[in-house]
Amino acid sequence: MIGPGFAYALAAASAGDQAAFAAIWRDVHPRLLRYLRVVAGEACEDVASETWAVVAGALDHFDGDERAFRAWVFTVARRRAVDNFRRTARRPSVPVDPVTLHDVVDGDVGNDPADCLLASISTGEALALLASLPRDQAEAIALRTIGGLDVGTVAVIMDKRPGTVRVLAHRGLRTLAAQVPLRTPDRVAT
Repeated sequence: MIGPGFAYALAAASAGDQAAFAAIWRDVHPRLLRYLRVVAGEACEDVASETWAVVAGALDHFDGDERAFRAWVFTVARRRAVDNFRRTARRPSVPVDPVTLHDVVDGDVGNDPADCLLASISTGEALALLASLPRDQAEAIALRTIGGLDVGTVAVIMDKRPGTVRVLAHRGLRTLAAQVPLRTPDRVAT
């Protein structure tokens, strides 16, 4: 999170400051993209760009703190994902990508390539497991963990009661726990 400087960054971005918008985008986009991988699947990049187009166009109308901004962005993303789902259901297509791009791992450019590889594999596996859950469970967990949103905010975004969100997240986490074997650290002889 940006923190105390968020209000300034938002005001500057609303006034057209590209650097301020870039700072907000760099803070929110990685979490947004992970959430959309769970909710929108292969269309996550397209839905993310649609989300940012809506956010950029309505930025000067937004009023609230950083937490409210995140909730607003994730709400817009959810609506764009639903629209994308409806659009693809009406007109299904099979995209063919001639070049396979690898996910870029969040973090500094100076990271060790081996660490980046290990981090991307474990992130990809985690997102794949999360996406294998029923849609409501996956979305509740993604909004809570990836989005960093509280139960009340997730309930508003998903149009569900807070208790329902808690139950969905609990059931999903229980299912994931059963799917992932417990890893114990190797014992080191001293």
